[in-house]
Amino acid sequence: MADQKVTQTVGRRWRNGIKAVAVVSALGFVATACSGSSGPPTLTWYINPDDGGQAAIAQKCTEQANGAYTIETSLLPNDAASQREQLARRLAAGDSSMDIMSLDPPYIPELAEPGFLAPVPDDIAQSSTQDVVQGAIDGATWKGELVTVPFWANTQILWYRKSVAEAAGLDMTQPVTWDQLIEAARSQDKYLGVQGARAESMTVWLNALIASGGGEIVVNPEASAEELQLGLDSPQGEKAAEIISTIGTEGLGGPGLPTMDENASMELFQGDQGSFMVNYNFVWPAMQSAVEEGSLDQSVVDDIGWAVFPRVDADTEAAPPLGGINLGVGADSDHVDLAYEAISCIVQPENQTEYFVTNGNAPAVRSAFDDPSVAQDFPMATTIRESLDIAAPRPQTPYYNEVSTGIQQTWTPPSAVDPASTPASSQQFITEVLRGERLL
Repeated sequence: MADQKVTQTVGRRWRNGIKAVAVVSALGFVATACSGSSGPPTLTWYINPDDGGQAAIAQKCTEQANGAYTIETSLLPNDAASQREQLARRLAAGDSSMDIMSLDPPYIPELAEPGFLAPVPDDIAQSSTQDVVQGAIDGATWKGELVTVPFWANTQILWYRKSVAEAAGLDMTQPVTWDQLIEAARSQDKYLGVQGARAESMTVWLNALIASGGGEIVVNPEASAEELQLGLDSPQGEKAAEIISTIGTEGLGGPGLPTMDENASMELFQGDQGSFMVNYNFVWPAMQSAVEEGSLDQSVVDDIGWAVFPRVDADTEAAPPLGGINLGVGADSDHVDLAYEAISCIVQPENQTEYFVTNGNAPAVRSAFDDPSVAQDFPMATTIRESLDIAAPRPQTPYYNEVSTGIQQTWTPPSAVDPASTPASSQQFITEVLRGERLL
């Protein structure tokens, strides 16, 4: 309860446009000191969990700095919401160790609006957006300005079992719709791999469905909380609800759908009743490793194909989910200039390529996809790049946490979603939360 009160207090200060100065004891942590008085400055890079790729890049860029600085990594929690909470608290407290931060794109406006992020220098903004996929640039921008630097991008593509698609009569060389996938799963008595858990993944799925239909969850993202307008109660929202509800009520997502995350849907897809799945590109190296370990038969991998995210309407291009990580610098960092110098090293195309091959996280820069090692390890790289160019960010608003949490509470479990009522009731609930009339 104490943490909730502190979060609400800081949130109110942000909404008034005032940079929050939190009491360290109230927030429950002590700001980390930067470097010692001797030797090169130490830059702290707060990283999301991975397979060691960011630490390896930190070491590489430290060596290339020739003594100008060293980079040390500090691991953030596993889930994006906990990462947001820790970073927001430290930034609100004026923690001078916030030199470099790996940031999930949806939370960037919340940190940029109160001035918690140091401005991106013009030369860095120019160099770091050259040949970068548009989705990553959109996710790094707030109010028309680049406030973070794209590092790696991520998107979901459609994975499918070739045998099931053929038996269902689907031509996978052409775009397919959700309605076609639902009918194929019905006719073949198979499961669809989707993420139905009460988690961020539900917001990801819903946003992609609404955006693919030509709509948007937040209509005026730069508005105040009281004036924010939602697009859930719309024809696009109703169609999204119809898709989610059908998969849930007919059991097409499998018995574990209400708790299914990305890993669980991958396991479902690999099973005997797997058919089609929307998921990130991490599944490919994961399945390759499973074959090497002997827990997955090679014949399953040989039966897998890939395509761009499903369409909602046959005549409208899909808007796949946009994920990834951008790099930001804390406004109260003692080493803002050096931090951006380090970021320029971190996001070099060769580093993005290496990170893709070793950690499975796709580059933000297009040229990195052309590296032979990428094509060898990720034969679907062209599809991933195509998806990133048409990917749609989740709502870019300082109130993303309220919007996303409200969606998770009102659009789960999938079997309880009603096309006739869920879009309207969800929109009303989130609007009342934003106006302070209800609590999440």
